Amino acid sequence: MPERALDRAVPFVLALFRIVVGLLFAAHGAAALFGVFGGGPKGGTVAFGMWPSWYAAVIQLVGGLLVAFGLGTRIAALLASGSMAYAYFVVHQPDGLLPLQNKGEPAAMFCWAFLLLVFTGPGALALDGLFRKRSGDAPGAEAEPRGVLGAVQANPE
Repeated sequence: MPERALDRAVPFVLALFRIVVGLLFAAHGAAALFGVFGGGPKGGTVAFGMWPSWYAAVIQLVGGLLVAFGLGTRIAALLASGSMAYAYFVVHQPDGLLPLQNKGEPAAMFCWAFLLLVFTGPGALALDGLFRKRSGDAPGAEAEPRGVLGAVQANPE
């Protein structure tokens, strides 16, 4: 019985995960671009167009907000995950083998969190779902209920 309640909560917990991870990621970008929240690396802002810092900060801000709002979630999460993989292997890995040694824990965690969202989708409360419902009103639209992973769900009864 408790498993059914937990299963029903999955889309909402996934949405909460998506929102929190997206906002945390966006805050990193805002700090680097605008100097808010204590600023970016070394407390300041990154110079406009500076490779790769400025581009990473833009991906963090825009990608984080898109993920948080659930708009283009899978594409934004894929881009964010890739940028964090790049950050980990290019910026952190030369300083040590393990994330604990090279201070790459945030990059590794963001990379895997976003990769998870690529495969699970946005969960509930996403703008993607709002647009999907509107386009689903078209004639010939699919009427089958879909689960978190997009698979057709069977009736549990």
